[in-house]
Amino acid sequence: QVHLVESGGGLVQAGGSLRLSCAASGGEFTDCNAAWFRQAPGKNREFVAAIDWSGTGTTYGDVAQGRFMISRARAGNTVWLRLSDLEPEDTATYFCAADLSWGRIVGGIADYWGQGTQVTVSS
Repeated sequence: QVHLVESGGGLVQAGGSLRLSCAASGGEFTDCNAAWFRQAPGKNREFVAAIDWSGTGTTYGDVAQGRFMISRARAGNTVWLRLSDLEPEDTATYFCAADLSWGRIVGGIADYWGQGTQVTVSS
């Protein structure tokens, strides 16, 4: 049982940066891989980044383009996503997710999801 709450979204100009946070509660989170996804209206959900349960392995989706960085507390319940060099195309709701399976979460399947935080990038 894991509950996830995202924060840190907002309005930013093109070229700017934001740091999103995902606060997790529930003992099972310690064993979970975590990931960030995003979805814009009328578009499919996109994989952004994932980090494994140990915090030693990460992977990024093509949408990151070297501009984003995922991290997690070694002994805590927080996962971050740093967004840099943002473009209007990055405008979306960003979701945090957690799952015991690495393969599942990288494939967009997760047992636990937050409600999302809105990122809007203006030109």
